[in-house]
Amino acid sequence: MIRFISWNIQWGRGADGLVKMSRLIDEIRRLGDFDVICLQEVASRFPGLKGGVEEDGVRCLQAAFPDFELIEAFPVDRLHPVSGRSRFGNVLLSRLPVLAAARHRLPCPADDRHPSMARSVVEVALSLPMGAPLRVLTTHLEYYSALQRSAQVERLCELQQEAIDGLKVPTHPKEAAGPFARPPWPAAALLCGDFNFKPESADWRRMQSGNAGEPGVWQDAWRVCHGAQDHPHSVGLHGAEWPDHPYCCDFFFVSAEAVPAVKAVRYDASSAASDHQPVMLDMEEAAFQPPL
Repeated sequence: MIRFISWNIQWGRGADGLVKMSRLIDEIRRLGDFDVICLQEVASRFPGLKGGVEEDGVRCLQAAFPDFELIEAFPVDRLHPVSGRSRFGNVLLSRLPVLAAARHRLPCPADDRHPSMARSVVEVALSLPMGAPLRVLTTHLEYYSALQRSAQVERLCELQQEAIDGLKVPTHPKEAAGPFARPPWPAAALLCGDFNFKPESADWRRMQSGNAGEPGVWQDAWRVCHGAQDHPHSVGLHGAEWPDHPYCCDFFFVSAEAVPAVKAVRYDASSAASDHQPVMLDMEEAAFQPPL
């Protein structure tokens, strides 16, 4: 069984308002023995964040999980006034071999009605123990601007379609070696993160719908496992200052090729180490076929 966790960690700031990366790391370990850890809102020496602690989240995570490879996508990257650079974004840790990695900045069309922040996706191709490759992506979409969030949803669908289309193109002789060599970029994919939309919203539906009524490239993994059962709440618990009511905005989505491998999706409601709740997914590796 391959085990995944996705969590918006609010730079290690718990529902009590205190920044404690050590507490967050302890919670990840308590929740399970994961093969892939996908985190959003990881901060590295970023002044001005609530909690008043400029912890280097990347260094904390690398020290806590030394057997994992860490791949980051920091769309916010600025000069720190004293100690180098301040970074904020997404981190993926994997103890499975990372065959290839990519970092995508998501679209941000101008919207003068709302504040906005640069957003990104970190994407990797992993080698599963039995030999089949799997792409894993993690992201954090825009909260305030519906215009920007909608554009970002479109890009997530495009990324999956590009992977599917790329498999249909014959390999050029120049792509045999060197930087032109094609990475193992399979259609089988898992996408997770904080999407800042709710179940049954227009953005949630667009994630799962194609053009001209065709099936979409993504499916909500919770629905794969639980049918029409309501998603558990993933924010608004434990008295955090935001939001003012509980709802779900954290998801796993899977491509059609990965659907048969999904065996369990669960939300943890007990942890107060962030303002979000972690989401976990189990995949049965035997459901993937190794490459010929």
